[in-house]
Amino acid sequence: MFTLDDMWMFFLAFFLTLPIVTIVHELGHVLAARLFGAKIKFTLGTGKTLFKIGVIEVKRLYFMEGWCQYEELTFNTKWTHAIIYLAGSLFNLAAILIVNSLIYAGIFHVHIFFYQFVYFSVYFIFFSLFPFRTGDGRPSDGQAIYDVFKYGTSKDLLD
Repeated sequence: MFTLDDMWMFFLAFFLTLPIVTIVHELGHVLAARLFGAKIKFTLGTGKTLFKIGVIEVKRLYFMEGWCQYEELTFNTKWTHAIIYLAGSLFNLAAILIVNSLIYAGIFHVHIFFYQFVYFSVYFIFFSLFPFRTGDGRPSDGQAIYDVFKYGTSKDLLD
């Protein structure tokens, strides 16, 4: 049962854990894009810009979303685009396996933070790979992979 005593965990989950999961996901896209020689831009959140350091931009509503924009791939094939789109979910999966392994090994203790981290990571994997377009027409990673192989094109915006 959810009570007022649980509010601090709610805030922790949405203002710390979820942004960390978002960063892990987007880091997958960033590293894969860089591996294939792309120039990237990474944005965490939406709204007014709080600060910008190099290619990293953090917005006021940092907990809402994140995206990686890439261009000028050195290796520009359907497969490289698909790997870049898939890399976010692969990083989330790797993070789940690492966290669970560290708990199993006794390095991390069972804690609600890790439960939430894994829960949000699974959520990210599912909804990133589920093919759909957002209200403003942006493709999910799964939709972008589908578009790359069906139409031979991709958007350079990753969610």
